[in-house]
Amino acid sequence: MAPTPRTFSHIGLSVPDVDKAVNFYAEVMGFYVLMAPSDVVEDDSAIGMMCTDVFGPGWSKLRIAHLSTADGIGIELFEFAGNEKPEENFNYRRHGTFHFAIQDPNLESLLEKIVAAGGKQRMPVREYFPQEKPYRMVYVEDPFGVVFELYSHSYELTYSAGAYS
Repeated sequence: MAPTPRTFSHIGLSVPDVDKAVNFYAEVMGFYVLMAPSDVVEDDSAIGMMCTDVFGPGWSKLRIAHLSTADGIGIELFEFAGNEKPEENFNYRRHGTFHFAIQDPNLESLLEKIVAAGGKQRMPVREYFPQEKPYRMVYVEDPFGVVFELYSHSYELTYSAGAYS
C-alpha cells in the first residue's frame, strides 16, 4: 500500500537581516506575520537546546521570525550571527534545496513588485504551453539572494496530464 501523501508545513530561509526580510515577505509577497523577529541565544532553554541539536554547539545567537502564506505554508526566516553571503546562490548541481515556488495568477505584477523592492528577475517570463494554456513561470531572487520561482497556476494543473508532451 502506498503511503498517504503528507502536507507541506514550512520552509526555513537564512537571510542577512531578518527585519528587512520580514518587511519584504509581508509587504511585497503578502505573507502574514505570525511571529515578529525574536532573539534566540544558545542556552539551556527549550528553543536554545533545539537549536543546538540542529546547528551543533557554538551557534551563539540568531534572530527568527515566522510568516505564513495564504494557504497556511510557513516561512521561517533566520538571521544567524556571523552570516555570510554564498559565492554562488543558485548552485543547482549541489544536492539539497535550491528553490521554492510561489503561486500568483498575476505573476507579472508580483514580479514588478519584487524587482522594485530590490529583488532580481533571473529569466524572462515563460509559458509552459504557448497558444494552448496560459501557464507562466519565472525565476526570481528576493533582495537577499534567495532564489525562488513564481507560477501563474497550481502545481497540479501545470504538471498533470499532458505536461511536456
